[in-house]
Amino acid sequence: MRIDRRQFGVVLAGVASSASVWAQQAGPFRTMTAPGAERLMLEGHDAVAYFTQGAAMKGDPAFQLEHASVQWRFASAGNMVEFQREPLRYMPQFGGYCSNGINYAVPGGGGGGPDTWRIYRGRLYVFGGQSARDHFEMDTELNLQRAHEYWDAEVAGSNVPIQRLTRTVFSRVPHYQSDAALQAQWEAKRAAGTLAVMPGAPQVVPAQR
Repeated sequence: MRIDRRQFGVVLAGVASSASVWAQQAGPFRTMTAPGAERLMLEGHDAVAYFTQGAAMKGDPAFQLEHASVQWRFASAGNMVEFQREPLRYMPQFGGYCSNGINYAVPGGGGGGPDTWRIYRGRLYVFGGQSARDHFEMDTELNLQRAHEYWDAEVAGSNVPIQRLTRTVFSRVPHYQSDAALQAQWEAKRAAGTLAVMPGAPQVVPAQR
C-alpha cells in the first residue's frame, strides 16, 4: 500500500500535537499546600484572569476545581466555568514552573504573581521573579524554543528532584549562564537601550502563529 507523503505529514503533525497536549497535562506541576487544597496551582491565582483582566488575581476558595490532579482557584464562578470549558487555553505552560528555569531544563520557581508572568503568543508563562522574566525576555523566541524542547524531551512526566539535580549538578545545558552573567548582560543592554522589553515600556508581542 502506498502512503501519500502529504497524508503522512498530516499524521506526523497530529502525533506531535497529541504529544504536546499530553506533556501539558501530564505535569509535573508546581503546586503549594493551602487550606482546602493539597496541590494548589499558581499560588492560588486565577488562571483565567491573566487573559481577561490582564492581572494576577487571587482566586476564591469558593470557586475551586480539580483538573489534571491539581487544584485551581478562580476569582469568580464565570472564570471557573470558562476554565472548565477550555483548560488547555488557560493552563500555564511548563506546569507553572519558572519558564526561565525550564529554558535550562530545571523545574523550579514560578508563582504567577505581579511582574512574574507574561502572556506571549496566546499562552501563559510564569517566572520565579522579576529578574528571571527579564533574563528570559532578552531573547524570548530563542528561550521559548529551548524551553519547549527541554520540557517535551525530558521534564514532562519527570521526577522533579532528580531532574533538578541532574541539570544543576551533573549535566548543565550547553547554553547555561549564571544569574550574575545574565544580569550583567541585561544591565548592559538596558544602558544601551537595546533590551527587547525595556523597563516601563509595553511589550510588543508577535502575532500568534
